[in-house]
Amino acid sequence: MHREDYDIVIIGGGLAGLCTALHLQRHHIRILLIEKHPYPKHKVCGEYVSNEVLPYLNDLGIDPHVHGAVPISRFEISTREGETIESDLPLGGFGISRYSLDKLLFDALDSQIDVIFDTAVSIKYLNDEFIIDTQSKKHYKSRFVVGSYGKRSLLDKRLGRDFINKRTHWMAVKAHYDFDFPEDRVALHNFEGGYCGLSKTETGAVNACYLTTLRSFNKADGIEDFQRTVMSRNKKLQNFFKHARPLFEKPLSISQISFAKKSVIHNHIFMLGDSAGLIHPLCGNGMAIAIHSAKIFSELYLSEIHIKGANRQLLESAYEAVWKKTFSGRLITGARIQRLLLNDTASVFTYKAISRFPSILPYVIRKTHGTLMV
Repeated sequence: MHREDYDIVIIGGGLAGLCTALHLQRHHIRILLIEKHPYPKHKVCGEYVSNEVLPYLNDLGIDPHVHGAVPISRFEISTREGETIESDLPLGGFGISRYSLDKLLFDALDSQIDVIFDTAVSIKYLNDEFIIDTQSKKHYKSRFVVGSYGKRSLLDKRLGRDFINKRTHWMAVKAHYDFDFPEDRVALHNFEGGYCGLSKTETGAVNACYLTTLRSFNKADGIEDFQRTVMSRNKKLQNFFKHARPLFEKPLSISQISFAKKSVIHNHIFMLGDSAGLIHPLCGNGMAIAIHSAKIFSELYLSEIHIKGANRQLLESAYEAVWKKTFSGRLITGARIQRLLLNDTASVFTYKAISRFPSILPYVIRKTHGTLMV
């Protein structure tokens, strides 16, 4: 039987929510984690993680490599025709499925963290506390709420967040495949209207995850036809989809993906991970940003509230300032790179420039990634 009042309610048990719970569980804080789906579960995700988060994960007692994470040190990018450029990854990274990583983090939670598998449908803030209602008609009170429920939710609409009513023309598709692919590499292959990332996961499967405009996707008759008639104009992707054996019964897909600016604090709710802002997937830094945002919030909460006893306004101001200082530059750079790659003329010019000056590529990668989180 769970209690009904908490210090913090975390809505969403993805990377940001789970890492926040793990970080704070060592400090005897009353926490409730509300997650829609039991673990493990596959999610639409690039499943490449920058090594910048490894020191922090290790500090939380998590070592992805013990659980089969694949070390990745090389990056390959191709034009729509399949012409490629390769580079070392400045920090490197690792490949691991969300199916495995989320379950690994969840299993590390101790009995102090209450977890329910339910959907938050309403959050009301009144007299310096929150009342959270769930789909199963449960009611919880909390002094603080963390929103870490992902890219888009009905909760965003009920909270009246600005971005939710803006039309978006992006969708993403992900599946695992059996394919002979270099373990040390993450590849980014461009096609008309989008791009596809390939990298190995802990099972040996290759994760293929692509982002595309609906305009481009609607030229085809479904996912398989799109992969065959549009994406396969890139010879790298043609070879992949011709020889790769699907391991899922059918691909996973999500639509209405928004890259619009989001509020980091909304009605006193602290937004983490994709709920606070979505970096363009070509940067390969979304998972790291989710994990890093958990660290930022947790450290500030412990410093300002748990130790100093400061007020809510000071914590909100501090979190928003640190979040923007840490991530705004990466999101802006990611948006600019995506515009370049999806523009026919600009993408050709960019490819020629990188071919002539290969050191540009590691520099750009650094601009979308952080430093080691120590």
